[in-house]
Amino acid sequence: MDISEFYETFFEEAEELLGDMERHLLELDVDEPDPEQLNAIFRAAHSIKGGAGTFGFDVLQHTTHLLENLLDYTRHGELVLRRDIVDTFLEAKDMLHDQLDAYRQGDEPDPEAFERICQTLKQLALDEMGKKVGHDAPGAAPAAKAEPERNPQPESESSGASDGSAEGRLNIALLGIADKDRELLVEELANFGEIIERRGDSSRYEVLLETSTSVDDIEMVMCFIVEPEQLEIVAAGAPAAGDPAAGDPAAGVSEAEPTSGSAKSEEESEKGGQQQGEVTAKPPEKTPEQPAKAESGKPAAKAQDKAKAKAKAASGGESSIRVPVNKVDQIINLVGELIITQSMLDQTVSEMDATQAGSLVNGMSLLQRNARDLQEAVMSIRMVPMDYVFSRFPRLVRDLAAKLDKNVELVTEGESTELDKSLTERIIDPLTHLVRNSLDHGIESPDKREAAGKSRTGRLTLSAQHQGGNILIEVKDDGAGLNREKLLAKAEANGVPTAENMSDDDVWQLIFAPGFSTADQVSDVSGRGVGMDVVKRNIQAMGGHVEIQSRQGQGTTTRIVLPLTLAILDGMSIKVGKEMFILPLGTVLESLQPRKEDIYAMAGDDVVMKVRDEYLPVVAVHQALDVSEAETEPTDCIAVIVQGEGRRYALLVDDLIGQQQVVVKNLETNYRKVPGVSAATILGDGSVALILDVTDLHRLSRTKREAQSARRQTTPAKEVEV
Repeated sequence: MDISEFYETFFEEAEELLGDMERHLLELDVDEPDPEQLNAIFRAAHSIKGGAGTFGFDVLQHTTHLLENLLDYTRHGELVLRRDIVDTFLEAKDMLHDQLDAYRQGDEPDPEAFERICQTLKQLALDEMGKKVGHDAPGAAPAAKAEPERNPQPESESSGASDGSAEGRLNIALLGIADKDRELLVEELANFGEIIERRGDSSRYEVLLETSTSVDDIEMVMCFIVEPEQLEIVAAGAPAAGDPAAGDPAAGVSEAEPTSGSAKSEEESEKGGQQQGEVTAKPPEKTPEQPAKAESGKPAAKAQDKAKAKAKAASGGESSIRVPVNKVDQIINLVGELIITQSMLDQTVSEMDATQAGSLVNGMSLLQRNARDLQEAVMSIRMVPMDYVFSRFPRLVRDLAAKLDKNVELVTEGESTELDKSLTERIIDPLTHLVRNSLDHGIESPDKREAAGKSRTGRLTLSAQHQGGNILIEVKDDGAGLNREKLLAKAEANGVPTAENMSDDDVWQLIFAPGFSTADQVSDVSGRGVGMDVVKRNIQAMGGHVEIQSRQGQGTTTRIVLPLTLAILDGMSIKVGKEMFILPLGTVLESLQPRKEDIYAMAGDDVVMKVRDEYLPVVAVHQALDVSEAETEPTDCIAVIVQGEGRRYALLVDDLIGQQQVVVKNLETNYRKVPGVSAATILGDGSVALILDVTDLHRLSRTKREAQSARRQTTPAKEVEV
């Protein structure tokens, strides 16, 4: 049986286990470590080791085995934790991640890095306890005979056969497996040892296997292939689940003890094997936070727990399935096409006589509601909590704060706030730049904070919340804040245009200029002037914008506003000339009829409109996009007040058509980048409408007005020459 098809499942689950391991390591109190956290870290390493051994990932298996032994010493109190030991465990976790990536790419892990981490872990054991934690690396020369390695025992009680001759023999039952699939599974079991006997039928087929592989390791690979409830493993000679003798304490159920002094035990210890003859099989531990304690090794109780878990999964309690993202994207695309078709039908029905097509109108109304509900349900599949993003930063903050010799407390808020998965993956890099900036430039050193009357420990807060159809992400620190004079001086030195009467908001935006940095010296953390401009470009590419609020001496807040999804949005249809455009509804604040006395001409052909004591830049859409046959007199147009990148604008349009849901189609992929336009959509009549980018539209409008002004200034001179 080719088990390579199960590689991806192992890789995904191993990634989750490594993430859980890092989270628990970062949360550990080194003075009073939580036993449950230590057990969870150990179980994560043990599960990865079992899967790696099953799939033949020898380097990953060996590295995890060394780490697993150290973790076992730690949870039994034989290795006293310190911060530097936790750092070593985190370094080993990083190496496991690199090795996992290498295997995923079909390569072999870096041998030098492998040898280095092995030496580090072995040296840690020798320095702290004088113990050897694992066998030599593959291909290395045999080491001198050291003290026999203690064989880590899992927390759960195990049962072995009372007769020593049955040790290493397991009775494996396959429940409800078809004949063809059963033969493939039996072939796979043969890889673990020698098959002594086979018996049974399709409802229950039993295989007697003699093996030195642990029950956990066999379960790990088999549960990649079959469901946990289809697998039952008992030690040879022990009663199976449901056997009347199962509840008898004299039926061979006993607490496992290390068999020190036994040649077989030493050999298994050298192989990193763990003899664990549990009475019944448990599902592989995919959530290491859950305790692994079995109830006194009673198979009846275990079978009852498994039945309850199966019933809970069947009822939809906490069951889940893994689905490739491309399949979800395909469903979303089909739902988008369905919405376009529904819009076409809706427009056709709207042109019909309602008295003659009443039932059709009612049916279309019902279809519209169902299509929207379907769209919302499908889009929710793509939504993932922000904890997916925030969970990456505790390690970054910890390591960077140590490098900068600062004390920093990380606080996360709104981890359950959901965002489109495609956006969560793209927001990680911009947030990483912002967090590094806050740690390096924002939060002061402990001595400076103390001198300023602050706590020696700085506070960095990551928060997320929904705001209308957008998500608001904030990176907030209680550091020194931005220095207005320093920013202006640096901008002038870099040739960035400035003005004395610039508002604070405009001054803060200077840090997004390419090549701009306020660092006094270049380091491996910052100072090269790259990062913040990339942050702004990436956020804008996702249809969002960045705002900065800062108070000197009190801290800085960087605010990112993003749409919840880039697939389908609610839009406002507007008409300019004979062209139809879409404004994202989240950017529209209000609409009004301009009055002549509210329109003011400024220097350089700029025009502003007064709206309740606020002067807003006027953007004539027909002028910016070269639309013919449009209204040119502002008072004959409708002004749509929109907001983008924290600023408000007044867009002049001919008419408002109404609100509708549109499917976003990437224009760059299908055509090319168009200034002032973010994407396109298909309307109900089959025509294409452009979705406007209000901020880029304002820039485009200013550029065209400046070009027109320049042409008017040069025209008289050319006429004189002629």
